[in-house]
Amino acid sequence: MAIKICGTGSCLPRHCVSNDDLSRIMDTSDEWIRSRTGIETRHLVTEETTTFLSTEAAKSALSEAKLAPEEIDLILAATITPDHVIPSLACEVQRELGAVNAVAFDICAACSGFLFALNTAYAYLKSGQYKNALVIGAETLSKIMDWEDRSTCVLFGDGAGAAVIKEEPGDAGIKSLVQGSDGARGEALLCDGRPIVNPYVEQTKPVPAYVHMDGQAVYKFAVRTVPDVISRAIREAGIEPDQVDHFVLHQANIRIIESVAKRLHQPIEKFPANLQKCGNISAASVPILLDDLNKSGRIKRGDTIVLAGFGGGLTWGAAVLTW
Repeated sequence: MAIKICGTGSCLPRHCVSNDDLSRIMDTSDEWIRSRTGIETRHLVTEETTTFLSTEAAKSALSEAKLAPEEIDLILAATITPDHVIPSLACEVQRELGAVNAVAFDICAACSGFLFALNTAYAYLKSGQYKNALVIGAETLSKIMDWEDRSTCVLFGDGAGAAVIKEEPGDAGIKSLVQGSDGARGEALLCDGRPIVNPYVEQTKPVPAYVHMDGQAVYKFAVRTVPDVISRAIREAGIEPDQVDHFVLHQANIRIIESVAKRLHQPIEKFPANLQKCGNISAASVPILLDDLNKSGRIKRGDTIVLAGFGGGLTWGAAVLTW
């Protein structure tokens, strides 16, 4: 028996914002954004919630996997932007789906979140405790952006992706999973939580908690760490890089993807991208891109795929699987 991805789904907000749209409300331009990041548009929530986007993505994944909501054993939601502190996003999706038999909880690992959730679900299934899992990566990052910080807010978008994993006969499935963390460098990508407001602390006017990013530090981290973690995952899967058909990376910046391809000595054609239309959606970027490839028929049964996430924490993770 193998543990494999049996269904994928994704959902983007209706409202699409171009670089030219942003140039009308801040000092930026399409050329500046596109040349530095490769991003052309991104989708931002107006009425949608993280729960809504996640639920729609989950419905699509369950439909492909031919699973009813009440058959789900485990729901893991990777996010840094749930609708509430409590209840968790996973529990809210459970409610919306009617997945009454599922255990549900969230995982916070920023842009690596989907890989961390996939690894966790795999461990549960491998142990025999559960037979299937719904793994979600979802973000509404626009609500934690400083829209006066043109160096950061133009990079991010909103959306959700989902995958169903379960045991099935055959050799296809997940071949290796690796993870890593480096909290000592965590301030390179930071968003503060709620301040202390108890009666024993002098109160000051609350400052909104926005994302702050040291772009150069994150870039250097990514181009050094991602090739290493991918190489390790490939070695543990017992294959060579040339045997990989698709490298599905977190969609942070086209320059990072190009650098990883170069360091792995692989053609850029093996590195599909959708950041042009979606921007960086943190934990949602890998499952959304995977769903794009799946639903468009660009990945076929038997293909070897590498998934890789990297970002806040700092954290990183990679998986090798046969489709």
